[in-house]
Parts: sequence; C-alpha cells; structure tokens
Amino acid sequence: MIRDHRKLYEAKLPRRALLVYLYLEDRMDSEYKCWPSVRTIARDLNVSEDTVCRGIKDLKNKGFIRVFRRRRSNGANSSNMYEIITK
Repeated sequence: MIRDHRKLYEAKLPRRALLVYLYLEDRMDSEYKCWPSVRTIARDLNVSEDTVCRGIKDLKNKGFIRVFRRRRSNGANSSNMYEIITK
C-alpha cells in the first residue's frame, strides 16, 4: 500500500484512476489483494463500468496494480484479483 500517496499524484493519473485506486486500497487484505467485480466497483463509486475499466488500465499501465484473471472451478469467469504494488 502506498501510505504516502504522493507517487499517485505525481504520476498525473486521471481522477478515475485515483478513485479506483483508493477503492481497491480500502478493500485490500493483508497481502495487498482484493477481488471486487468491475460491476461492484462501478456501483459503489457511482460511475460506469467503462470508467472503472479505464481506471484499472491506467493504474496497471503506470505500475500501481497487477491484475490477475480468475476462474471458477467449473471454468466460468470470476472477478479479477487486484494486487496493489507496494514499491
């Protein structure tokens, strides 16, 4: 977790990315991981799913998060897992 958010601000990220980052940070576990669905994030932040996806892409491209695709045991898609990069 970035306790000092200066790196985020200095990265000149769009507001959507800052909003998504703070949401993920608020929901991460002790290993800096969380797995809310894009739909849940969008609903909780009152933004569109496309806005959330763009924010996630911004954060991933700038190296603030890693995104892991997850599947259920039956092969169906599940929500992604997000890991906040702490360095």
